[in-house]
Amino acid sequence: MDWMSCVPARALFHTAPRRVEIRELPTPRPAAGEVLVRTLRSGISSGTERLVYRGEIPAELALDETIDVLGGTFSYPFAYGYACVGEVTESGQAVFAFHPHQDVFAARAGELIPLPAIDPASATLFPLVETALQVTLDAGTGYRDRVIVLGAGVLGLLTGLLLQRSGWRPLIAEPQAWRRAAASSLGVTTAAPGELVKEQVPLVIDASGNPDAPAMALDMLAHEGTLLVASWFGTKPVVLPLGGAFHRRRLTIRSTQVSTVPARLSGTWSRSRRRQETVELLGELPLAQLCTHVFDFCDAADAFRAVDQGKPGLMHAVLNYDRSAAGDL
Repeated sequence: MDWMSCVPARALFHTAPRRVEIRELPTPRPAAGEVLVRTLRSGISSGTERLVYRGEIPAELALDETIDVLGGTFSYPFAYGYACVGEVTESGQAVFAFHPHQDVFAARAGELIPLPAIDPASATLFPLVETALQVTLDAGTGYRDRVIVLGAGVLGLLTGLLLQRSGWRPLIAEPQAWRRAAASSLGVTTAAPGELVKEQVPLVIDASGNPDAPAMALDMLAHEGTLLVASWFGTKPVVLPLGGAFHRRRLTIRSTQVSTVPARLSGTWSRSRRRQETVELLGELPLAQLCTHVFDFCDAADAFRAVDQGKPGLMHAVLNYDRSAAGDL
């Protein structure tokens, strides 16, 4: 730990739309109740962080009211991110932290999530696994019922896998052939959206991030069906046809979000239980297959550019703080 006591930290900042840079910060000094964490890997969310990178989130919006370290707003410059995997410098304990991309930082010990023996890159998917678990909980029960998931990104795939476990028969609608192939390789049934024009199902889950998807989803719902929106569209407008078909079929539109546990589940679920379940899922889901690209931390600008452009084959981008392990997997 001696060498770290005089080395400044390096953190990633968003400085303008589609511009990020790594800046030096003062050497972290743990206060009482805090420990020092050395980051091994951090993950880039291809949903929320793509919106952040593009500047498609209102500047006055709070970064995240549920994560203390994410104080302030989306006004430039700001640090953002919530998927750091590292080790406590004193004990060597592997931990997950909801923290922006940074190579070393101090954190309250109680806010760190201890991890089992797992590949650090895979563990950066913790937030998306937890989100997929919450989406599945919000979906409710549906033994052998068909559910359509719009979007075969990481969240859509993880949601499909968890829906299978809970008894649903998920079908992932995805326009890109390579993503359909990735989903099929994991055992989830897929189709191109154009093939589903006659589908009528009780539940459609939108995890596409496409503002045109909710309107398409309404046409897929059976009488009194529900559209569950997991996408966050930021500043992009969403147009919904709420005319005769919507009213006559008594359709429902609901949002699902991971920051809270809904009141109807509070008797059996808490954020603590959900996170404990997520830790267990890390070792049960095929996460390594989703971590398709690793970039050196110093090449973070390239990583965000690849995520922004939707580089073919890229499912989940990981920032690596150990140069010897960088490069495409």
